[in-house]
Amino acid sequence: MLIEPGAVHDGYAPQDIGFTYAMLYLPQRWLSSMAGRLDAPDASGIGSAFRSTVATDDRLRDTIHNAFLALHFKEARLARDQCLDALVRRLSAHTGAIAAPAQGSPEQMLRARDFLHEHMSRDIGLDELAHQSGIDRFRLTRQFKRSFGLSPHAYLVRLRLRAARALLAGGAAPGQVALDVGFSDQSHMGRWFQRAYRLSPAAYQGQCTNVLDRSAAP
Repeated sequence: MLIEPGAVHDGYAPQDIGFTYAMLYLPQRWLSSMAGRLDAPDASGIGSAFRSTVATDDRLRDTIHNAFLALHFKEARLARDQCLDALVRRLSAHTGAIAAPAQGSPEQMLRARDFLHEHMSRDIGLDELAHQSGIDRFRLTRQFKRSFGLSPHAYLVRLRLRAARALLAGGAAPGQVALDVGFSDQSHMGRWFQRAYRLSPAAYQGQCTNVLDRSAAP
């Protein structure tokens, strides 16, 4: 359900059993600004009217859901930026706007990648990464994935997990490791560990310790 600016809605369920829903309220000024950066001829329509306010679009549903989760759980800036950019792009398809094709030089992509390596522990945003690489943020995300097989945020998470594994294997405390590599806290790192390796940082560290103990045995 796409509700346009100024539209009246009560949020009540049509039946007594009720229902559960999640909604993103996007500031119109912000949305118009971001849509303009798509460099699409009809992008301004995102801020005023959709072709239909009830859409059957699985990709749009998933994109809205991902953006909601990124904001609700206060994910890193790069994750939030990417999810919101993807949302603006997908919404543009419902106003007839066509996003500019992804184009960027190999040198620009390498600058973006190197910046992620050099500033892994920082909460980097897409605007900053775009500035460093010399390409706008919308094209950057698509071209980066085309070049390296991962979005900038997924690439950054992989960097952090790799660094975390090395520190944990060396015996560092998980809480400190999380902060050192750029996760907001230990639970944040733990969620990504579970997704990537199906075990907690502490369990990973325990396995590494067991391997070291066995290798030191006579």
